[in-house]
Amino acid sequence: MMRSRVPQRALVGPVSDGMVIGMATRKVTVTLEESQLDAIRKLVDAGSAASVSGFVQHAVSVALDDVAGWGALLAEALRETGGPLTDGERAWADELLGTRRRRRGSAA
Repeated sequence: MMRSRVPQRALVGPVSDGMVIGMATRKVTVTLEESQLDAIRKLVDAGSAASVSGFVQHAVSVALDDVAGWGALLAEALRETGGPLTDGERAWADELLGTRRRRRGSAA
């Protein structure tokens, strides 16, 4: 299968043979649904993504930015409404929502 070269403006920064230039990286194993991997490979074949790794790196970057954005939004909302929940407020909300609180530092 011939893969087309992707312009540098594609999903990730400057690339050279599918690797991002100037960034320390570490290889990891990620489990995806087959349909997700097929969709990513189609994007790579169409030239819309530099590589599967490049697509995943971009997706992780977007997700991290999203989490940071929600964190900032939450912090601002808390400032405007009197600060973080008290233990009593949190217990009330957990009971109302039917959630169980995890202890800090416990495995996910």
